[in-house]
This record gives sequence, C-alpha cells and structure tokens, in this order.
Amino acid sequence: NHYNLLRVYMTQTVICIKWGTRYGSEYVNRMNRAIKRYNKRPTRLICFTDDVTGIDEDVITRDIPPVNLPDYEYSPPFRKVSLWQYPLGDLEGDVLYLDLDIVICGDVDRFFDYEPGEYCVAENWTQIGKNIGNTSCYRFPVGRYKHIFDDFNADPAKIEKKYGISQKYISDVVGKMVYWPADWVVSFKHTIMPPWPLNFFKTAIPGPNTSVVAFTGKPDPDEAMIGEWPVEGEHWKKIYKFTKPCPWIEDYWLDK
Repeated sequence: NHYNLLRVYMTQTVICIKWGTRYGSEYVNRMNRAIKRYNKRPTRLICFTDDVTGIDEDVITRDIPPVNLPDYEYSPPFRKVSLWQYPLGDLEGDVLYLDLDIVICGDVDRFFDYEPGEYCVAENWTQIGKNIGNTSCYRFPVGRYKHIFDDFNADPAKIEKKYGISQKYISDVVGKMVYWPADWVVSFKHTIMPPWPLNFFKTAIPGPNTSVVAFTGKPDPDEAMIGEWPVEGEHWKKIYKFTKPCPWIEDYWLDK
C-alpha cells in the first residue's frame, strides 16, 4: 500500500544516549556502522550525549534533554526517561532506541515495520510473564507517551522509590506494550548463554534470526569477545559467571 511504499523512502531514526565514561565514542561509532551495514533504507543515528569527542561526523549529536533527577551515588537509572519528553528536538513518528551495550547482528529495518505506531519492546528475559519490557531495544511514537516524562519530572524521588529502575516504571504506565518476536532481540546472559556448567565448554552464539544481542550488566561486549566476565565483591560467583571467548562479536561489532 501507499504507506509501506512511502516508508521505503523515508529516513528512519535510531537514537541512543551516552553519558559519563563507561561507554566511549567507539560504542556509538560501532552502532552507527552496524546500522549502515544491515539497513537497506536510509537511516540516521542520533546520539544524545554530554560529550561529542570522538563520535563520527555522520552521527547526529544532540545535548541530553534536561530531566529532573534525584541525587544518584551511581549511574542514574532514570536518565533515559529524558527521551520520553515532547517535543524531543525535531523528532516525530516512530523512533527506535538502542542501548550502547548491544551488538547488532542482523536486519534493523524490520524494527520499523513491526506493529507501526505501537510501543514495541523486548520482553524482559528474567521476568517472563510479568508484563515488563527490557528497554535495551524499543520503538515508540514520539510524543504519545509524554506523560511518562512529565510525571517523573514532577516527582522523581517518588517514582524512583516505587520502581527502582526506569523500565519497570515505563512498563507500568505506558499502557499497551507489544513485544518483539523473541528471537529478534536476545540477552547474552539469559538467552544464548549455555546453562551451567555447559558454559565452560560451549560458546554462546546468537541464532540466525537475531538482530540484536543485549549485554545487560556484565560482561560488556568487549569482555565477552575475549572470554572475560568481571565479578565484583562476591568472588564465589566466578564458579558460574564464566563465558568462553565469543569471536562472533568481533565479526559483527568491530569495525571492518
């Protein structure tokens, strides 16, 4: 139909957010190059950031939108809520958000074709059936859910105390959620990692229909690539927190 034909020629928008020092500009650049590698349609990457140093020139950079955050001792778990405000620069329509600690390994265009106009998200892998989306990879129509930002901004301490992390808050108040097909967006630790003790002998590998592998917590992609799984505090966890090196990460993620 005319809508699908028009979409082929429209520029799609992927957004990400980078603040602090945990993830450097190379994470943004690798995401940008992977999008170009796998997308057939015109697609732009917009990075909302507090530091543009080292980011490729063809990535559009914007200041992180203002948000009223409580005082955090560590990395702000509600920083991403800033992207639900409206207006959000010149953005309109469906926008795909990707965390920096993901590896793109397949088609990204299909994320824009699936259930257009709806809030689409990965079902959280550790809370299946609990109606919680994992916001490592989600798509939303800009402006429709501005109440998520407005309500948080009005009383952030209350919402932080109730929910702890932003994806629980968003899942509770967004209304209708549509989950991506389960094999499109997978978790490194909770989907493709062989169960203990097989993880000591078998390599975690994404399936042929996977487009995004999410690395929540540790290890990060660069660590899993070489078989490192940092464990802080309770070192007995090394008994089961182990990954064999994953050379496929180098193939998909590093610049070629």
